[in-house]
Amino acid sequence: MTGKVLFITGASSGIGAETARRAADAGWRVALFARSEDKLKTLASEIGDSALALPGDVTDLGTLKDAVAQTVSHFGQLDAVYANAGTGLDTPGVENGDPEEWRNMIDINVMGVLLTMKAAYPELKKTKGHLVLTGSVAGRVHISGSIYGASKWFVHGLAGNMAQDMREWGGRCTVIAPGMVDTPFFSEAKPDKLMPVDVASAVVYALDQPAHANVQEVVVMPTG
Repeated sequence: MTGKVLFITGASSGIGAETARRAADAGWRVALFARSEDKLKTLASEIGDSALALPGDVTDLGTLKDAVAQTVSHFGQLDAVYANAGTGLDTPGVENGDPEEWRNMIDINVMGVLLTMKAAYPELKKTKGHLVLTGSVAGRVHISGSIYGASKWFVHGLAGNMAQDMREWGGRCTVIAPGMVDTPFFSEAKPDKLMPVDVASAVVYALDQPAHANVQEVVVMPTG
């Protein structure tokens, strides 16, 4: 049992919710942050006393700072952050794409990650903590016209830069790059693809490495 504390964004469903379950099973205490208050409270009730529900919007720095402060007040510390919240596009590509939809995606996939880091960074430095980001295989290969993929290229570049920055004070940064996952992210089921638990297991694996070792990137692909 680690007794350490993990703050998760996008925690109400899919990869975030499954990571909360797997981390709690591994002995972590988990702070759950997402917009869906009802889903968060249900998940926190399922996990028990080691979970704290913190509803909020990942694009709001003030709300994120308050949530981090509540996490530290409730659990006494913050050891790791999983910046997992993300979204895609209903209409991919440039020619037929909607610039307002692009802006919303960038606010969540790019600014949401940056603001999460900004809110949590001082507490992570206190514990020589661990930052984990949800990237994507779409952020490692070129996909024709994919604006979503470009947002994940940003995440992968940021993760590498943060790994260099955090090592200066004993911290760690990992990017998790899954292929297609069967989650509510997609409008129809993808049963032949990865399950959220597959990605969650990779997150917990990276978190539970000894302090002198940083798993800087994990790529998880379906075999089908």
